[in-house]
Amino acid sequence: MKWWQAIVLGLTQGLTEFLPVSSSGHLTFLQRVLGVDIGGAELFFNIILHLGTLVAVCVIFRRDILELFRKPFKTLLYLVVATIPAGVAGLLLDDVIEEHLMGGQYVGVVLAVFFTLTAAVLFATEIFAKRRKKVLPLGWRTTLPMGFAQAIAILPGISRSGSTIAAGTFAGGTAEDTSKFSFLMSIPVILGSFFVELVKGIIDKEHGFAYSFEVAGPQFGWCIVIGFILSSVAGLFAIKVMLTAIKKANYKWFSLYLILLAIACVVLHCLGLFN
Repeated sequence: MKWWQAIVLGLTQGLTEFLPVSSSGHLTFLQRVLGVDIGGAELFFNIILHLGTLVAVCVIFRRDILELFRKPFKTLLYLVVATIPAGVAGLLLDDVIEEHLMGGQYVGVVLAVFFTLTAAVLFATEIFAKRRKKVLPLGWRTTLPMGFAQAIAILPGISRSGSTIAAGTFAGGTAEDTSKFSFLMSIPVILGSFFVELVKGIIDKEHGFAYSFEVAGPQFGWCIVIGFILSSVAGLFAIKVMLTAIKKANYKWFSLYLILLAIACVVLHCLGLFN
């Protein structure tokens, strides 16, 4: 990996983690198009970038995070339960997705399908949000659908923030409650993914951290630092943009962007440029 690739990927992760366009899909797209080769350490690098965006969440929502640990702990309970579906899905399906969806020769087509699906969900969400007349306070009826939506978002190209916000909106949640809870939901998922990969890297003596750094090259450590910092900074900007979009229920431009990106994936695949 080269330093400029780390810059591109770090900025991309920070900008797309909280915008409803799928950060994992973008990272996969760019790593293929740019020919990023870090010898099987892609997942570890991506999780480090996600940790960078976690810093952004903690800065913007620091007061809400502190409120989680004050009585009566209702929101904390909602958060724990809503995280379970994604945790189970990740443990059961991560390797399957990496091998059969991301490891095959049709990655471009797979991304195009899921980008298009996300675009359709966002467009429907905007229409529903602007026409609905009744909203519900934060509760099980709004948070449980968001939890299952987050589980579906482990698929590459399916936006985590877009899916959870759409689910919360269709379930009747207010824009403020849905946005805050969606961002808070990213915390346990990112931390959980990091610790799972940390344990794997320590246990696997043949293909663990030492192997990853050896294959990825001596500059890999600096690339991790660069990506982490830039994803944090870009994440701060993306959160503010997304909060504004949620208040106005304005998702159509994200939908249009995803459709164009899906077309680009198919074209690159047909041209044989999606390595």
